[in-house]
This record gives sequence, structure tokens and C-alpha cells, in this order.
Amino acid sequence: MLKSLWARLTGGTGGPAAESASDPVEYKGYRIIATPFAEGGQYQTAGVIEKDFGGETKQHRFIRAEKHGSRGEAESFSITKGQQIVDQQGDRVFD
Repeated sequence: MLKSLWARLTGGTGGPAAESASDPVEYKGYRIIATPFAEGGQYQTAGVIEKDFGGETKQHRFIRAEKHGSRGEAESFSITKGQQIVDQQGDRVFD
């Protein structure tokens, strides 16, 4: 299980459960991209937070325990979770 999860996070092949990312959502100077993936018949909360620093793009990937019945629900919640991370941690998320 951890191996397949790591493959999904690092861009490796995730097999049939691999999903495409959503369009980025701009939030307080950050880009939040929902990347939920199918797991056990549901969709896992996951996403990427990006921000540009002097021509360099930094990323923070996150996965949370929440699961959802549809991809749309998981995308919406992943964006909300990304916004919460930005509000709580700001640029520290990239440390």
C-alpha cells in the first residue's frame, strides 16, 4: 500500500487508480491543485500547494485520511484542505 501511494505522489505509475490533477486554484499567492486518487472504491483527499520564489517553483504535497464517494467531492475538499494548510503554515509549508 505505501509503495503504491509513494508512486502516486512522485509521479510513478499508479495503475488504474492513478488520476489526473484538477486545474490550479489561486489562493493568497499560492496555487492549490487537487490530486485525489481512487482507493478502495472511494477517493482519497490529496493535493499539491505551489508557490513561485524568484523564478523557482516550490511544492508541498499532502494526503489526508478523509475519503469521499465521488471525485468531485474529493477535489472540493482537497482544495479546502490546501487553503487551510496555507492559512495555518504559510511559506513554512515548504521548509
